[in-house]
Order: sequence, then C-alpha cells, then structure tokens
Amino acid sequence: MLSAPQILIAFRAACAPAIFVLACFGFPGLLLAAVLAAAFLSDVFDGIIARRLGTATATLRFADTLVDTAFYVAAGAALNIAVPQAFDGLQTPLIALIIAHVSRGTFELTKYGRLSSYHMWSSKLLGILLAVAFAVTFVTAERGVLLGAALWFGVANEIEGFAISALLPVWRVDVPSIVHAMRPA
Repeated sequence: MLSAPQILIAFRAACAPAIFVLACFGFPGLLLAAVLAAAFLSDVFDGIIARRLGTATATLRFADTLVDTAFYVAAGAALNIAVPQAFDGLQTPLIALIIAHVSRGTFELTKYGRLSSYHMWSSKLLGILLAVAFAVTFVTAERGVLLGAALWFGVANEIEGFAISALLPVWRVDVPSIVHAMRPA
C-alpha cells in the first residue's frame, strides 16, 4: 500500500503527461494552470506529510526530485504548445538551463553513480517561480518578465547544485545550500 507522500508524488507524475496532452488538444490555459497548481501543491504537501510521518527517506526524496524534473519539463513543453510565443527571446536562458542541468547530471552520475537530490532552498524558490510564471503565461497567453527571470534563476540553481556536487566527496540527500555543503558532515 502506498503512503500519502508516495500517492502525492505519483499524482504529480501523472500530471506531467496530462498537462502535455491537454495542451496538445487545445484545452484552455486556465485548465492547464489548474493542473500546474495541483501538481505544485502536491509537491509542497508530499514533503510536509513525509516529514510528519517520518517517511522522508532518501529514496522518497530522490523520487520527488525525478518527478519534479519530469513534471516541469512536461509543463514547459505544454506551455510552448499552448502559448507558442512564450519562449520567444528566451532561447539563451533556456539553452543555458538545459546545458547546466545535463552537465550537472552527467557530473553526478560520473562521480556518485546516481543523480543528486539536494532539495536546496534555491530549488524550492525555483519551483515557486516556475509555477507562478507558467501559470500566469497559461492564463494570460502572454509572456511576462517572470518567465525569463525563472529560467535565469534555474541556471543559478543548477550552478549551485553543481558546486555542491563538486564539494561533496560522497552522495548525500537534503543539502539546503552551498553553505551547508561546505560544513563538515
């Protein structure tokens, strides 16, 4: 039987293809924003509930990280379909984000044999920025400055994660910031 946090992570995983398919079939931006909001809330509450139940294991945290990445990639693809001009003029931060993410993942796989799951404070802020920027763009069908800011913040977040991975000699879960990575374990 699945725990409540596992159900919430599975729900968010199901939201990834759902938001993409809904965008492909031309569903309204308000519905896409609602799916985004539901996925975002599931992300907030899975961690809270897991900590309260004492089930916030490294495996659960890792699954949460993978599902978050898959969801926001699907939401970004859905945004590109629903609002084709959403990423106009944002190719540089988008490409930089993709390169930083793939480079970091490659480095972590090489160094640790698996991807990190730091749950950095900057990652939490990035989740909020992406959710708000995507939702506003879905609803208004216009790109605002928040989307570009979120992408550039994503690049900074990836750089922080890369630096943490460069510093840590062994794989660890839940490293809130580069400052925490510099402290002795």
